[in-house]
Amino acid sequence: MLRVEEYAKIRLAHRDGMSVRKIARQFRHSRRKIREVLKNPAPQPYVRTKTHPPKLTTLFREQIVEILKEDESAPRKQRHTAVAIFRRLRENGYQGGYDQVRRFVKTKRVTERETFIPLSHDPGQRAEADFGKIYVDFPDGRRHVSVLLITWAYSNCVFAIATPNEKLEAILYGTVKAFEFFDCVPQELWWDNPKTVATEILKGRNRVVNKKYMTLASHYNFEPLFCMPARGNEKPHVENRVKYLQRNWATPVPRVADLDELNRHLYQCCVNDRQRTITGKKESIEARFTQDRKHALPLSSFSFDPAILHERDVDKYQTVAFDRCRYSVPRRFAFQKATVKAYVDRLEIVSGDRVIARHERSHEPGSHILDPIHFLETLERKPACLDHAPVYRNWKLPTEFGELRDQLEQRHGSGPGARQYIRVLQLFADHPVTRVRRAMEQCRAEGVITADRVIFRCERLAQQAKPKRTTDPTVDQQIPAHSVPVVQVPLPNLAKFDSFLSHGGDNHDPTRPSFIVKSEPEATPFTNDVGRICQAGP
Repeated sequence: MLRVEEYAKIRLAHRDGMSVRKIARQFRHSRRKIREVLKNPAPQPYVRTKTHPPKLTTLFREQIVEILKEDESAPRKQRHTAVAIFRRLRENGYQGGYDQVRRFVKTKRVTERETFIPLSHDPGQRAEADFGKIYVDFPDGRRHVSVLLITWAYSNCVFAIATPNEKLEAILYGTVKAFEFFDCVPQELWWDNPKTVATEILKGRNRVVNKKYMTLASHYNFEPLFCMPARGNEKPHVENRVKYLQRNWATPVPRVADLDELNRHLYQCCVNDRQRTITGKKESIEARFTQDRKHALPLSSFSFDPAILHERDVDKYQTVAFDRCRYSVPRRFAFQKATVKAYVDRLEIVSGDRVIARHERSHEPGSHILDPIHFLETLERKPACLDHAPVYRNWKLPTEFGELRDQLEQRHGSGPGARQYIRVLQLFADHPVTRVRRAMEQCRAEGVITADRVIFRCERLAQQAKPKRTTDPTVDQQIPAHSVPVVQVPLPNLAKFDSFLSHGGDNHDPTRPSFIVKSEPEATPFTNDVGRICQAGP
């Protein structure tokens, strides 16, 4: 088939007076072809002159349409492909080829594909949340890490934070940190339908929302909204942000020491990203976010506590079970009920109105997080556990304590020496390690070291560490106006009282200390000691 350039050359030659015979000889084409070129300025498309009746008759077309209608109610991954439809038609007597079936199925599916209307959201109205996955290199190897992203629909300003998992406490913690980063709250926060947040999907957009998440929404006064099932396209801004996170902020693969270092990297990426201008926008993200903040809700005056509460029983091992792990509590709370406050990074165990234990949260199923101090009271009754219980075998103490045990066992024997050593360890319930070590050093300096002497020295150091209260009236101490009046009363001097009985109160000692009521600096001086004691009270 001749190209349009050859058509132009042939027509130009004929325009310049060259005959058809000579043109045919020069361009090596038949005279019939040259005459065809002179009639048309460009090549004409091929037109079939003979048509064959299609083998994909109306009957088979109706069968294809019926199959496609049945597929609408079938699971997405169990629907017919064009090849599967072709096989079914062959079983029903179809004699044509696959290509006719494929073209007809394609035309039907194109006409039924969903189309959309471009949307626009007002400043401060809407933010979208989702989790993204990235690979990160840690010292112990490469791991898959979940990253929570919250993006504003108007400005595309984003906050990203890596979390140990995608559980409810991670969502609560990440949302609180995002609002603090933005310094404002959107009117609407959109999610997919994670089971941790939307515990049940009802008709339409109605959801049964987790009570703790509803408490978060009530605290910050935003409206919790959710996409339709399998409609992630309803929150395109955060979906695109997940791709941007993977392609830009996590490429090359981040190499960090821990999650804290990774979050510092993501935080800086969020800050730097505000200077970028989104394609199709005239202003930077920072400039558009100024409008978001202007129309958004103000941040609450007090922060939300992103913990979930669970009531648990303390077992005979002084532990409570939570999230397939066990955490220790002091012995006096054994066999009682306790409340676990689970944060994304730690656990607080509460009994009544007091926190009885704090632990770093473990995300490894089956692990036991035990505090040796919690078992010191039980250890006194079961001293053999000092060598056979992992909680004490793996207890990393300064080398001085191992030397102390050896000295006590050499002096008192294996069993009694171990009990003496346990008494020293029990000091950790009320004193820091540094104070106990200092008490041990003082005993060594004196040449004799026993459990009683270490305990005595430790108590002395604790008394010395307490702040001393002054009775000097010249010391000006600033006391808040709302505080309870503080009265300093010296010890009574009975000799002064005898002098008062003998001389009728005329005896005046200029060295006698005066009383100071700190909340009333302008109080009138008392006339005698008895008056002072009566005014000051017992």
